[in-house]
Amino acid sequence: MRHAARSGAGTLNVCSQRQGTVALLTKMRVTGMLVIGTLLLLGGCHAAPPAAPPQAMPVQVAPVTLNPVPQSDAYVATIKSRRSATLQPQVSGNITRILVKSGDMVRAGQVLMTIDPLQQIASVQQAQGTQSQKAAVYDYNKIEVERQRKLYAEGVTSKDTLDAAEQAYSNSQGDYNSSVGQTQSQKALLNYYQIRAPFAGIVGDIPVHVGDFVQPDPVVGAATLTTVDEITDLEAYIDVPAERATQIHMGLPVEILGDDGQVVVSSTVSFISPQVDNGLQSVLVKAEIPHSAQTLRNEQLVKARIVWSTSPTPTVPVLAVTRIGGQSFVYVAQSDGKGGYICKQTPVSLGDTIGNSYPVLSGLNPGEKVIISGIQFLADGVPVQPMGQ
Repeated sequence: MRHAARSGAGTLNVCSQRQGTVALLTKMRVTGMLVIGTLLLLGGCHAAPPAAPPQAMPVQVAPVTLNPVPQSDAYVATIKSRRSATLQPQVSGNITRILVKSGDMVRAGQVLMTIDPLQQIASVQQAQGTQSQKAAVYDYNKIEVERQRKLYAEGVTSKDTLDAAEQAYSNSQGDYNSSVGQTQSQKALLNYYQIRAPFAGIVGDIPVHVGDFVQPDPVVGAATLTTVDEITDLEAYIDVPAERATQIHMGLPVEILGDDGQVVVSSTVSFISPQVDNGLQSVLVKAEIPHSAQTLRNEQLVKARIVWSTSPTPTVPVLAVTRIGGQSFVYVAQSDGKGGYICKQTPVSLGDTIGNSYPVLSGLNPGEKVIISGIQFLADGVPVQPMGQ
């Protein structure tokens, strides 16, 4: 019985302890919820501070100004020398020497190449031998006719004998003079075996080689040995469309452009063809190239810009222009109505560059301020602080 009573009392104590523990945990849970609720209540009583406005980005700006811009069109032109010679063989033979190379500067009369002259030298020697024979006969007949004249005067010889002597003398004189002319001709022909520069200039392509056989061809023309072009007298040949014919006049400005689009040399219209090319429906216009333009060569293709007129046009610096998908844009600094500025992305239509500026065909007005620095960091509507106004 005692044991059972003790067991019952122990069980009661354990249950009491468990109930106390549960009550404690419940109290702690309620207390935690109250704390959390209090914190949430306190947190809801204080609003988050407002975000600071974005800081304006300092940028350099430049006003859109009116500048004289030429109204022009560009055409493909050919540079040609007013003195250009194509050298062809006048005699037959093998080339024995080529004394120059393409691109060499040569002086007038300088030997460029030689053709084997041995056969011609033999012809000259033969002509000289024949001339010597004719000279001997001529000298003999000259002495003989003088002798016959004296004898006839003295009555020793007949008139027929004198006439025969004078006839022989005249014949021998004619033969001798003909022989002299033939010898001179053969000697002159010998000069054709040396190909010389007709004037000072630049040697062009040399398509022949030492050992090649060349000859004059009266039917299809002889092969070209080389060319010599004078570089001090050049002209630009420009084919201008016929619809522009009424606008062309002497003295019109012409600009020869390089591969980078920059002006290489400036000139004016010096010749206008009086007729239209039926095939091209164009008018040939020429512009003289000054002697200072040493970079241009004969038969060179270039771009020639004819300036029709000049008028005031808005311009913007090249640095202000960006391109997206083939469209040109600039950023304009505009007032935000609150005393500050924002950038406005503005599409523009531009002409060809003139120096460091673009002429603006549409999209901007004079006086607007375009941003020229930091444009890679800008976006439409971003606050900016203009500088250099």
